[in-house]
Amino acid sequence: MKLNNRVTELLRIKYPIIQAGMVWVSGWRLASAVSNCGGLGLIGSGSMKPDLLREHIQKCKGATDKSFGVNIPLLRADVEDLIDVVIDEKIKIIFSSAGSPAKYIEKFKAHNCTVVHVVSSIKHGLKAQSVGCDAVVGEGVEAGGHNGADEITTFALIPQLADALNIPVIAAGGIADGRGVLAALVLGAEGVQIGTRFAVTNESSASENYKKAVCESGDNGTTLVLKKIGMARMLKNEFSKKAIELENSCGSIEELSKLLGSKRERLGIFEGDNIEGMMEAGQGSGLIENVISVKELFDELISDFEKRKREMM
Repeated sequence: MKLNNRVTELLRIKYPIIQAGMVWVSGWRLASAVSNCGGLGLIGSGSMKPDLLREHIQKCKGATDKSFGVNIPLLRADVEDLIDVVIDEKIKIIFSSAGSPAKYIEKFKAHNCTVVHVVSSIKHGLKAQSVGCDAVVGEGVEAGGHNGADEITTFALIPQLADALNIPVIAAGGIADGRGVLAALVLGAEGVQIGTRFAVTNESSASENYKKAVCESGDNGTTLVLKKIGMARMLKNEFSKKAIELENSCGSIEELSKLLGSKRERLGIFEGDNIEGMMEAGQGSGLIENVISVKELFDELISDFEKRKREMM
């Protein structure tokens, strides 16, 4: 996978593979391991308070001398505090999501940060480009966690983004092996962001119950829930069943919010409650059969990519 394109140059990485900044999964161990293998590791600040984010950044600096970044959900109430930590720690690669980057882009650029925003439609991609983002992650509805309301698939979204934008496009959603990486590049992406497959590695901070549940999920093991209050893809369990039943019975926003409660993601992903927890995972789960190290995963991704590429020629 010897590629030199705008994404590898922009992010200063060997391979155009980015590990998603997932809540309760992407701490310094995972991010540094990915970066050490030649990809881009991201610390997921969505489940961290500012002091904890600083700790993870400093530990990641001690574990790798390669590029790494931080994912920041812009709708967090304390987002400005998280941004201050990132700038104070001189992090130069920011992946933003869940909100508009327009409000913060000048601050990032004033500190020479590269900003990549996660989008789920052409409209949002064009907006991110217009405010000064350096690249976008086009995330299809196959992806785990929160998704766009239009439910556009990766296969349909990526070529349209590539045609519409002048800045680089990184593909996300349903990518779990070398075939997916190759397909994304053929569709016009210049890199991939992989979530669930990295969540099921030794270095991930997700619980062993979560990892086991992903490996056992199969092709139809995930579902979309809570469309009225922030649609998310998760593994099917008792909580997802309750959420879907409430939605189908025309439950109100208030009722759905009460059912969701607080810390439901922590309960599922980090604490491993596969009955009542929110175990966010993408449809690529059906391709994941085992828990391996990040190094083993990179070896598999690269060898599979090269094998599939040769078979096409």
